[in-house]
Amino acid sequence: MAREQLGVLESLDIAKTQLYHFTAIVITGMGFFTDAYDLLCISLVTKLLGRIYYTVDGAAKPGTLPPNVAAAVNGVAFCGTLAGQLFFGWLGDKLGRKKVYGVTLLLMIICSIGSGLSFGHSANGVITTLCFFRFWLGFGIGGDYPLSATIMSEYANKKTRGGFIAAVFAMQGFGFLTGGIVTLIVSGAFNDKYPAPPYNVNAAESLPRQADYIWRIILMFGAIPAALTFYWRMKMPETARYTALVAKNAKQAAADMSMVLQVEIKPEEHKLPTQEAYGLFSKEFARRHGLHLVGTATCWFLLDITFYSQNLFQKDIFTSIGWLPESQKMSAIEELYKVARAQTIITLCGVVPGYWFTVAFIDYLGRFVIQLMGFFFMSAFMFALAIPYNHWKLPHNRIGFLVMYSFTFFFANFGPNSTTFIVPAEIFPARVRSTCHGISAASGKAGAIVGAFGFLYASESSNKALTDPGYPPGIGMKNALLVLASINVLGIFFTFLVPESKGKSLEELTGENEDETGETEVPV
Repeated sequence: MAREQLGVLESLDIAKTQLYHFTAIVITGMGFFTDAYDLLCISLVTKLLGRIYYTVDGAAKPGTLPPNVAAAVNGVAFCGTLAGQLFFGWLGDKLGRKKVYGVTLLLMIICSIGSGLSFGHSANGVITTLCFFRFWLGFGIGGDYPLSATIMSEYANKKTRGGFIAAVFAMQGFGFLTGGIVTLIVSGAFNDKYPAPPYNVNAAESLPRQADYIWRIILMFGAIPAALTFYWRMKMPETARYTALVAKNAKQAAADMSMVLQVEIKPEEHKLPTQEAYGLFSKEFARRHGLHLVGTATCWFLLDITFYSQNLFQKDIFTSIGWLPESQKMSAIEELYKVARAQTIITLCGVVPGYWFTVAFIDYLGRFVIQLMGFFFMSAFMFALAIPYNHWKLPHNRIGFLVMYSFTFFFANFGPNSTTFIVPAEIFPARVRSTCHGISAASGKAGAIVGAFGFLYASESSNKALTDPGYPPGIGMKNALLVLASINVLGIFFTFLVPESKGKSLEELTGENEDETGETEVPV
């Protein structure tokens, strides 16, 4: 039989949408704004890094990052993010959400600045220190995933909880967009001040020495939104669900939420759970939530292989279909500007709208429907791009390719990219909620690593003569897109392991109101 719900938690569940909800969205969401900016801005500047540090005098084409360097630069932050998600997810359940929340932001601020100040002038020195700072930047970013999702889910009411958590995650879209806009502004300003000829006209002058400042400015900009958020993040009280259900302090939970909700809430210490809670590695957890964790982790893993492959290597896809000119036909700064412009258009048309469609519809359609629909349409559009791939490469069909490509991003974000973040913050008990979200998110970042390293090589032409310098032959862009589409199909099947959480209280979903008998019937 179910125990009577604590008054403070019931008050949160039925609370009308108030200013504190929007404040929490902004405070937690700005972390995700910064996360997205920091993780994806590196994809904008890799071509510039290749030109600056790896151009060989007299070569027919400007320099590119060697395979091992490109893999490290693109993937090292994901390795840090994976470690941070596991560590801070666990720490958030042990010490509380708030106590470790500021640490993640400080790491992001320090390492964003450090990334741009990468020491030395030699290629090895710059790349080594850049990778060092980006690993620890990723470590801080990793902590933001489980903590932000858990905090928002535990603050929200049950009616609009999905929309609130989705709004936090939707700040990623603005982070992606800002990365493109900042790059356009910085590269445009430098191009006006230091105009340069294309590489095939004058190789030496196509790379102004001032270009080295551009990528540093772009990377360091990520520290600004994180720094602006730090004070407000430290002022947030601990969530009532952690304080009451994990720390077992009903008095403090009632006091904190009385201040937040601006109503008087009684402590009700007699309603606190008294039985010993089961742990993450217990048989009881495996029975109740084992398949749920498999479902959330696997779906996130599969989704991120596709999502980050597309995001990190948009520039290569655009070049392969001829939307971007060949690198030797542009100066270094002009190439950066055009790469940023292409990615910004895709972000504006496909990425950002998808996030906010999820915010608008998730509490009406439910998580399951949106995730299933997203995986289905991502598969459909990617098969439609891959199967007639040579058709899309024709000049008069390139606009059609970009429209279809934008739809894959739209249904990623109005689909599993949002729901895989939301659901793990809802369906696991408070004492392991942050840990389970961290495990699910880390599984996603393992997928991102597979995408970052695997797609880099797989998308190379199978014809050795057409591969980039230093790369072995791959399976070609067409076959790489077919593989990504097939991975999305797998996501459809694993979605059936994830329960629907729409409209239910967190305690109802997790069984934390059950007594020792495990019965779930609520007394009338």
